[in-house]
Amino acid sequence: MSNALAIASVSFVLVDLLNNGLIDGDISAALGDVTVSALPPDRVDALQHNGKSQLNLFLYNVTQNQAWRNVGFPSLDANGDRINNPPLALDLHYLLTAYGAEQYHSEILLGYGMQLLHETPFLPRGAIEQSLSAPTQVAEGTSGLPVNLLNLYTSGLATQVEQIKIWPQMLTTEEISRLWTAFQAKYRSTAAYQASVVLIQSNASTKKALPVRRRTVTAVPFNKPVISQVLSISNTSPPIQGDQPILPGYSLVLQGSQLMGTDGTLVLIGTEQVTPAPGDVTMTSVVVEIPADIQAGTQTVQVVQPLLLGSPPADHRGFSSDPVTFVLRPVIEGIAVSSGVNTITGQSTNLVVLTLNPPVGPTQNVVLLLNQLPTASPPTAPLAYSFLAEPPYPLASPPAVEPGASAVVSVPYSGVAPGAYLVRVQVDGAESVLTQDSSGIFNGPQVTL
Repeated sequence: MSNALAIASVSFVLVDLLNNGLIDGDISAALGDVTVSALPPDRVDALQHNGKSQLNLFLYNVTQNQAWRNVGFPSLDANGDRINNPPLALDLHYLLTAYGAEQYHSEILLGYGMQLLHETPFLPRGAIEQSLSAPTQVAEGTSGLPVNLLNLYTSGLATQVEQIKIWPQMLTTEEISRLWTAFQAKYRSTAAYQASVVLIQSNASTKKALPVRRRTVTAVPFNKPVISQVLSISNTSPPIQGDQPILPGYSLVLQGSQLMGTDGTLVLIGTEQVTPAPGDVTMTSVVVEIPADIQAGTQTVQVVQPLLLGSPPADHRGFSSDPVTFVLRPVIEGIAVSSGVNTITGQSTNLVVLTLNPPVGPTQNVVLLLNQLPTASPPTAPLAYSFLAEPPYPLASPPAVEPGASAVVSVPYSGVAPGAYLVRVQVDGAESVLTQDSSGIFNGPQVTL
């Protein structure tokens, strides 16, 4: 591959090719001294006071080569280590312009230049090496390169994988007009050419992995599991009910398609991975018990089907369903009324102490809901209250280590009319369930305040 000097090397070799061709054609006998250059057109105009005819090759555009632009990617591994040096593949676009000191000189020069490029559709490696010959230890000027360009021989252009090919390009009069307007120079007879492809590559050290000794290829059909419905079943009183709330100690019933994996089936509930019993897994349903440490609130469930790959076989994450949400409701296991100190205000207050399942995390939001039981006949509009649970520690002096989940939650209350109340609790929006009597009237849990 070439290095960053390759662009200048291509221009130098092309100018050298044109110069040698004009010398071999003995153009100077007819036109006098002729100069071959690689200057911007506006600079050529500024130097035209010497009265010499001139053939100029100007690199006016550089574009990425479409065939090579995606070769060798990616160049870094997951750790950020360089694993290869992808080449920068470039196409060079030139304008061949003739400047005549006398009439017809520009036409003669342009004709010779176009003939030379037509008869040289690619740059031979030998010609590149001769033009970019290395400096010698003898007198200055014996090298093929000017003294100020001696470093071009290190470009590596002659050894790159692709040879430099040259072909003409067609420019419309509008494109030519725009180019010369941008050059801010007087228009001269012009022909456009493209040189392709120049491969510039770094020689930075790379990290290579050891060769593969043995390849193990496994083909499996793509069967993505789909969860269409999440139901629950009580571990003590089946069967499955469609409108049954999901409570701690219950099992989830996942219904859908393609739920049984070839090499096993796992269920992710929140961040907990659960392995259902083999008899609880079919293609259309999976029954799995809810872990005891899953907190109340909105949770996600996902079916994961690992694949045994490699030699020896090892678990790899294969197919997985899209996460589906469900609401795990809290259960009130105990209610007590006491007095204490409010952790926010520091004042004495009345408390409703709740024992909840599952335990409540320190960052979860708990709201106590009270609904008065009717005492009059006919019943009047019952009173209703809501109170926010106090934080698990004083806000003014938080502990160094955040406490874990607690089953006991204290809720300060005030201004409640005496009487019996139905008690509900909301934990992160998930509401506990009330019990009913035989006639469908809510009857518990209760507290008397």
